[in-house]
Amino acid sequence: MPSYRLHYFPESGNSYKLALMLTLCGETFEPIWTDFAGGVTRSAEWRKAVNEMGEVPVLEEDGVRLTQTAPILLKLAEQYGRFGGESAEEKFEVLRWLFWDNHKLSGYMATYRFLRTFTPSPDPAVLKFLRRRLDDFLAILELHVQQRAFAAGKRPTVADFSMIAYLHYPADETGYDFKASHPAVKAWLQRVADLPGWRSAYDLLPGKRLTHYA
Repeated sequence: MPSYRLHYFPESGNSYKLALMLTLCGETFEPIWTDFAGGVTRSAEWRKAVNEMGEVPVLEEDGVRLTQTAPILLKLAEQYGRFGGESAEEKFEVLRWLFWDNHKLSGYMATYRFLRTFTPSPDPAVLKFLRRRLDDFLAILELHVQQRAFAAGKRPTVADFSMIAYLHYPADETGYDFKASHPAVKAWLQRVADLPGWRSAYDLLPGKRLTHYA
């Protein structure tokens, strides 16, 4: 079986996506905590040695460094024969919601959460703009998961793991009480959390917690 090392920090939803996928596939990984708040990923040395894109997560598979969460999730789904689409229609739906999440939901929620929770003086106008966009995206998701159990249909896929990542963090970080504001989203989050072996990011990813980001 492959040997995995995951470069991450616990507050990174993208890191959590890979940690959760590996865990649900019955795999383990060596955790490599990364001092994101300290600026290590912005250093030339780290980018040369670990990831030229200056981002976490980085998943090492038998010494080969893999970057960008979505293609890694798809690779793992194919490799383990789990949590990918089975029919052509399902595969299309997985890609459709995975790309939507990366461009819209995760992209905006990650930015909103970090500004709101981990920066000392976030610009209210920026937060208002991001919140308005998120409200729109969450309304789309709310309607979608009212009509089906999971993103691509009846079965959980990597699209679900991608979309739940930033939403599953505590409400005092996200600024959303989904039980009150988006009950179908809350129920969908619970369906994913009910999968055997599921663990939250803060349970799955050890290491020094982020108190601020500059």
